[in-house]
Amino acid sequence: MDFHMKDEGVRINLDYGDLDISGDEAYGFRPFQLMVASIAGCSASVFRKILKKQRTEIADMTITVNVERNPDEANRIERIDLHYVIQGYHLDDEKLYKNLAVARKNCSMIRSVENSITIEETLESVELSR
Repeated sequence: MDFHMKDEGVRINLDYGDLDISGDEAYGFRPFQLMVASIAGCSASVFRKILKKQRTEIADMTITVNVERNPDEANRIERIDLHYVIQGYHLDDEKLYKNLAVARKNCSMIRSVENSITIEETLESVELSR
């Protein structure tokens, strides 16, 4: 990966497109936003694959993320709470939590930071009728 300096940050050209990174969000994504997005995106992607393999019918999945940062330690990310709201058919909360635990074990982004950032996952299910 090659990052190139620009006036207010750096840019990387990836297959999907350019990614601008800056401490000022007027010029790009802030580094902490990218870290949180990587963790939430990885977790959600792995979780969704597991649900699909389990043939759990979901219509929608939303993840609300709360982040705690420590201003005394360079605004270090100390905690990330991921709250999943899953809408679907014939949902079993116990099975969903078990699958979420499996997803956590297989998410490379969570595994990369699990000893330095506290990550808490919760979920709620919304049963849809046909």
